[in-house]
Amino acid sequence: MEEAEGKGRATSESEQVSLKDKGNEFFKAGNYLKAAALYTQAIKQDPSNPTIYSNRAAAFLHLVKLTKALADAETTIALNPNWEKGHFRKGCVLEAMERYDDSLAAFQIALQHNPQSSEVSRKIKKLTQLARDKKRAQEVENMRSNVDMAKHLETLKSELTEKYGDEECWKSMFSFTVETMETAIKTWHDTSKVDARVYFLLDKEKTQTDKYAPVVNIDKWQYAEESFSKAACLVAPKSIISYPQVWKGQGSRKWKHGQSDGFFVQFESPSLQKLWFVPSSTEKGQSLCRDPEILDIGAHELLPRLFKQKLPNS
Repeated sequence: MEEAEGKGRATSESEQVSLKDKGNEFFKAGNYLKAAALYTQAIKQDPSNPTIYSNRAAAFLHLVKLTKALADAETTIALNPNWEKGHFRKGCVLEAMERYDDSLAAFQIALQHNPQSSEVSRKIKKLTQLARDKKRAQEVENMRSNVDMAKHLETLKSELTEKYGDEECWKSMFSFTVETMETAIKTWHDTSKVDARVYFLLDKEKTQTDKYAPVVNIDKWQYAEESFSKAACLVAPKSIISYPQVWKGQGSRKWKHGQSDGFFVQFESPSLQKLWFVPSSTEKGQSLCRDPEILDIGAHELLPRLFKQKLPNS
């Protein structure tokens, strides 16, 4: 704790220093409430002493009375702008408020007034990393919240357009695939897992909806044609898929996605098959799905064709 500078009126100086010193003793003992009360009494006797405001700011900080602590730090700076300690106190309070950018700015001013301060330098290093981590955490949260698969499936859109001339037909298949993948990704973000399921794009006019559900367990995949589905998507976590030679990294089927966890999405229509792997990692304590990776379905097909292959217009 700083010693008071030689300020104050002679008539009250000895009593004022005594109050400050008593406050310091309580502060060192961890009794921050009593310390703050004594600093308040000392301030009443010498309201222009920046050291006492600085000390009370430290006490308020320990008491988590951050608004009061910030006000005292600001007063300290106003009374002695060139004193490093006022800016240091302000930086500490702003750090506690998680206002890391503002805190860093205060510490940088403190360092200008005392370039040799290792304490301030350590704070700057810490805050720089905290600010970087906070920014990245926000970026991760934005990526988790703003899932947009359509931009990653332009190739599928082009192939559907080519295979199915009818705009309503290919658009419904494309939207179905995008929605299925986005739902799976959001589920993964929430739970770090997905259940193995087959999703069907049912024909509203032909499908018996009381008999065929739009989502079934993986063992009911053969319902694709029976239910008059226009398309289907199989979603399966990597953990249930057995690719012995792929996982071992042998031959042309070598797995190229390292140790990434994640899930597969296999799209099927009577005229088209596509397969993606959606890798996942953990960042800032959160599961984060990466961009889907297109796979060679000839090498990595999860299930046999759900539909009998046929050409468009056949």
